[in-house]
Amino acid sequence: MRIGIAADHGGFELKAKLTSALKAAGHDVVDFGAHELVVGDDYPDFVVPLARAVATGEVTRGLAICGSGVGACVVANKIPGVRAALITESFSAHQGVEDDDMNVMCLGGQVTGEAQSWELVQTFLSAQFKGDERFRRRLAKVTALESEKKSE
Repeated sequence: MRIGIAADHGGFELKAKLTSALKAAGHDVVDFGAHELVVGDDYPDFVVPLARAVATGEVTRGLAICGSGVGACVVANKIPGVRAALITESFSAHQGVEDDDMNVMCLGGQVTGEAQSWELVQTFLSAQFKGDERFRRRLAKVTALESEKKSE
């Protein structure tokens, strides 16, 4: 799978570890930065290009990491076509994909440890959207909101 990954200073170390693990697992990883640790950097500078790549299909899924994961999640969800969530436990890591077609998982580099993060990433990547009528109906409502926002 082609996976995009991005992090600011708060997620820089976790991004490096997850990138290595993803490559070792055979994934094609596209790194949207940060490419060096700069304490004053801003998460939108890295998460927005990642989110756009997910929305256009350049990457299949995305991983966005900042200190808490909250900022990365907020900004990722501003990009139409992105369905991002801050994930801290396994149920939501797969249920978010299965029911809501989540395509960006956000993590907190300062709050979620490496081992747990890797477990969550594996769960997220192995999950598949179920596509039931009720789930498609709900996603159509989300897409309509995105279209409404564009026309304002």
